[in-house]
Amino acid sequence: MIIAVKTRINLFRMRNQYKMLVLDMDDTLLTDDHKISERNYEQLMAAQEAGVKVVLASGRPTPAMTNFAKALNLPQFNSHIIAYNGGVVMDMGNNEEIFNQRLTNQQIHDLYSYAHKSALNIMTYSDSHIISPSYCEYVKIEENLAQMPVELVNDFFELKEFDSPKCIIVGKPEKLQEIKPLLSMAYPDLSVAFSKPFYLEITPKGIDKAASLDRLVKKLDITAEEVIAVGNAGNDLSMVEYAGLGVWVDNVDPELRDRADVIVASNNDDGVAEVVDRFILGQLSASK
Repeated sequence: MIIAVKTRINLFRMRNQYKMLVLDMDDTLLTDDHKISERNYEQLMAAQEAGVKVVLASGRPTPAMTNFAKALNLPQFNSHIIAYNGGVVMDMGNNEEIFNQRLTNQQIHDLYSYAHKSALNIMTYSDSHIISPSYCEYVKIEENLAQMPVELVNDFFELKEFDSPKCIIVGKPEKLQEIKPLLSMAYPDLSVAFSKPFYLEITPKGIDKAASLDRLVKKLDITAEEVIAVGNAGNDLSMVEYAGLGVWVDNVDPELRDRADVIVASNNDDGVAEVVDRFILGQLSASK
């Protein structure tokens, strides 16, 4: 059941045959227990068999996405993943990075100093570990989500000649809401967005899901109008507004509800399957 449709969907879009479906993972494609539901899986297989590219776009690090990509047969369909909020784009067909933009060592040190002065914890990533000065509850959540071990360091100044696709400043949501505009003003060369109320994600300026999606769309000779993007949080907003059809699942952050074309069922109620059925398979049936 479609819960809401905004007037931005014009007749051209309703006639358009979409060629790419881009999905956020946590709280969008995945249920609250971090699984792909049977209904979502079936519909995504059907979409790919019909020739639609399925792309995963997440704040997760690359290693925390590849098993899901393989479960959805993305390598066999020569599709892609967008990791680290756009910092990395992987071609799953040949298992190669086609884009990688990273924070510098100095930027990582600066962000550590900012978090420390704000009495907040911070995480970053090596190729194999989550790195943090403290094993707090929010780091434990990321360890569980990413299925990557945590490496504790005294402070980030120990990290020499080190770069990373992103950092996450973590803490109580109200505190992060307070510092977000201040952090953006202090470091205008960085992009700052929420992925969860307690995760404030920082990437290089110009790096977000939409920017990397645009790179991928151009590489594959697809237009933005031919893309559906589905998400639930602030770090999904750029791609939802970029796509020809921007979709929220019903568990979207409340302040974002009016920033997409469509709101479908929640992540626990097969919202992704609803998108496929209504806007991909339904259109294909209607065009025959």
